[in-house]
Amino acid sequence: MNSLAQHQNPSANIIRSLLKHTNELSVYSKDMPYALTAEVIELDLSNGHMVLGIEYAGLDIERYFSHGSVSFDLEALKGAHTMERETYSLSNVAAKLQKSDSTHYRLRCQLPESVFVQENRGAVRIPFILGMLARVSLEVYSNNLNVPGRLRNLSVGGCMVDIDLADSIAISVNQKIPGVSLEFPNGESFFAEGKICHMRPFGNHGYAAVGVQFINLSTSQTETLFQFVNESEREAAYRTGSNDKLTYHSALFIPGLKEKKILQREAQEREKRGRQPPMERGVMDVAHQLQVALMYMKNRDVFPSEILYDCVDTLRYLVEQDRKAFLYALAFLREEPDWVRHAVQVTGLLADLLLSRDPHDPQVREAMLGALLHTVGKPLLVCEALPSLKVNMNPDQKKILSGHVTTLREKLKKLAWEPSPTCRDVIENANERLDGSGYPAGKHGQQISKLIRLLAVIKVVNKLLHSRNGEPAHPPLDAYRIVSNADTAYDKTVLVEYIQVYGLYPIGCLAKYSGSFLAWVMDVDAKGMPNQVHIVKNLRFPETNISSVISQSDISQIGKLEGIVNPLDYGVKVLKI
Repeated sequence: MNSLAQHQNPSANIIRSLLKHTNELSVYSKDMPYALTAEVIELDLSNGHMVLGIEYAGLDIERYFSHGSVSFDLEALKGAHTMERETYSLSNVAAKLQKSDSTHYRLRCQLPESVFVQENRGAVRIPFILGMLARVSLEVYSNNLNVPGRLRNLSVGGCMVDIDLADSIAISVNQKIPGVSLEFPNGESFFAEGKICHMRPFGNHGYAAVGVQFINLSTSQTETLFQFVNESEREAAYRTGSNDKLTYHSALFIPGLKEKKILQREAQEREKRGRQPPMERGVMDVAHQLQVALMYMKNRDVFPSEILYDCVDTLRYLVEQDRKAFLYALAFLREEPDWVRHAVQVTGLLADLLLSRDPHDPQVREAMLGALLHTVGKPLLVCEALPSLKVNMNPDQKKILSGHVTTLREKLKKLAWEPSPTCRDVIENANERLDGSGYPAGKHGQQISKLIRLLAVIKVVNKLLHSRNGEPAHPPLDAYRIVSNADTAYDKTVLVEYIQVYGLYPIGCLAKYSGSFLAWVMDVDAKGMPNQVHIVKNLRFPETNISSVISQSDISQIGKLEGIVNPLDYGVKVLKI
């Protein structure tokens, strides 16, 4: 095998191994706000010649190819449930662009002769490929915020880390961070101070690639780093078969007891997941794209209008395609950052109610855009004084957060993006209340449009249904009572409409039955009672997960409906790839 690999282009060999699995290839450019999806049409293992097919209707495709080169990420989903994610990234690959017809292109690439890349500073960058693994922790604020990730490449100058897109809000380009910790499978580790050099979306499954430079290295740190880089180079050569003298793994990559336990736990979690239905995937993609949009606004001072309008159009398409499946899919955003979950769920329900009133309402698209954007000001406020939006905030942090509308307005002005009147109304007034108790302007009565009166009810009910800042989640009936008892803050007519549409047992809520079963509500009958549910747990056997969909005729077998409960109280979580 090794002798055969020596006569093949190593990069082509890696790509071939990933193409055997479910895969996605994304062509990216630092000058463009989103990546292009491409398909491998030809791949010559002997000489490394590769042809990509790209469909693109824009007029600026050349901006993805600077100085005759292209950069791309290849993601493969492996395993029994296609949940094991493996990646390979190449930058500055020699390429020529050919147009096939008006929207189809062929990109002829010449893959490099080595998987090891020479950096500008003269160092060699080692890609972590074919299952190579090291875990990373980025200490963003001293003793305050640590972001976990996986190592994607390593050199004596720095590394690239693959982190959850949700964690990227606390990181900015050129930011110095107190610590970068690398831990290899055998338990050996490395620590250094760091500086964020670049950051971009990574692939299509909710991750970001963060480039980190090691700084202020001592002599002993430098020696340790050289050792780890050399061992990583040896391991990559062994795995690609490019050196037939290497016959066994580097000790650095042989899992110790701690790593074996982590890998076992991750495998068990993957077994629990199974395949996501297309509707859930579509909603999750919107959540990820909203976070990508934030990254461009925050780190590149670009307003990614195409990404955001695509999010809006996708949500509208999904709700029009299958309304009940869409409402059910919205529930699976529970494990996303609170600002993202709230934004997408509120926007989805706003679209649902507006379209039910008038499917041809011309303000729907701009109202949805405003609802998606409204909470983006919150992550823009993350700083050392407000290191995370996940924590229970103290009064000073809550005061900082209350400025999110002003912060977003200032950011949009800086980006020279002018919202439409409808979009602006939502961005600026979504937190206003009829009795003047809202913010930022304390508007009241007739100063508040019918659109905002509707949105205010959607927002407050969504807020009450979820745990937030130490406040517990409320069942729907209690949430409705709280809103109804809020004197004249909310439009009671709108509240009645909301209750009539979604009922006491809304689709997407977790119901508890007297037979000790927990089940997601998938559909309700004309009286608002669940008539199709997805059973996920029997509380008599809390360690065992169930996945069974039953309809009205069988629901009586799991007992009487006791009420709606908070998934977090029972450890019911949604896991991502």
